[in-house]
Amino acid sequence: MEKATKPDLSISEILREFEKSLGFKNEIKWPSFIAITLYHIIGVYWCYNYAFPVKWQTLVFALIMYVASGFGITGGAHRLWTHRAFKVNTPLKLFFLLCFASAGQNSLYQWVRDHRIHHKFSDTEADPHNANRGLFFSHIGWLMMKKNEEVLLRGKQIDMSDITNDPILRFYDRHFGLFKLIFCYALPTMIGVWLWGENWKCAVAWQCFIRFLSMFHSELTVNSLAHTFGYKPYNKNIVPAENRFVSICTLGEGWHNYHHAFPFDYKAAEHFDFFNFGTWFIRFFEKIGWAYDLREATPEMINAIAKRLGDGTPVHFPLPTEVSGENDETTLEY
Repeated sequence: MEKATKPDLSISEILREFEKSLGFKNEIKWPSFIAITLYHIIGVYWCYNYAFPVKWQTLVFALIMYVASGFGITGGAHRLWTHRAFKVNTPLKLFFLLCFASAGQNSLYQWVRDHRIHHKFSDTEADPHNANRGLFFSHIGWLMMKKNEEVLLRGKQIDMSDITNDPILRFYDRHFGLFKLIFCYALPTMIGVWLWGENWKCAVAWQCFIRFLSMFHSELTVNSLAHTFGYKPYNKNIVPAENRFVSICTLGEGWHNYHHAFPFDYKAAEHFDFFNFGTWFIRFFEKIGWAYDLREATPEMINAIAKRLGDGTPVHFPLPTEVSGENDETTLEY
């Protein structure tokens, strides 16, 4: 009698077995895993060979684009659209959209939805970048894996009507791939070539790799480092922490314990730290009338929360001897 042979495994089955052997809770999203990995490898090779010599104008412009793309994330996608912390007129809205496109992120709809889930279910199985699953996962691993069922379920329950009902944002999301290609890669690279005669390979190195990847990883430190290292003067019972390094990298997003305690505050921090450029930019636009209705937590609210839930680290406003309890909670999710 001929011995039965086990059928050959398909490539997809082999990959699934490999994922299980590593103990992954989520399936690897192989196109994303390969694309992200190759982008970094190519970036290292390209910059090693072509980043120097470089003209000073290219360095200055890379820094300008770093700040602009960062402001598109922190001021636009995060504080304006995710948390509705202030309002803007149409010119500033368009400026935010161009800056966000230059950051090379996921679409605005995806970014806002994922971040609202993150705040509503922070560091649980429903959090897209749950910090309890490790530093690598919360930093970049979550972008390489498929969302689990809990994240997908909660994502469907998030109210996104303010985004979908805006005709400008609908048009922007519909053509986001093109906007990202132009404003993150093509235009920033070619400006240096056209205006001051930079070598195109050097321009690619500084805009498509050094500037882009620097802001990309800076933004990701909010999910990883600011959920791992730091102190908790406002709520010691949550994972997010105050992290100055992250704040410097991200133009002011590192005061994360405060931000999770008061997500509606346009400052994303209690105090005006010098490196909180996101706040300074918003205040500038308020002064010229382009931003308005800025929302922020009151000193009484901050003191009450800090006294009741904080880890005892001193905060900007002195804690009162007695707190009435009034305004010591906020029910605003965003």
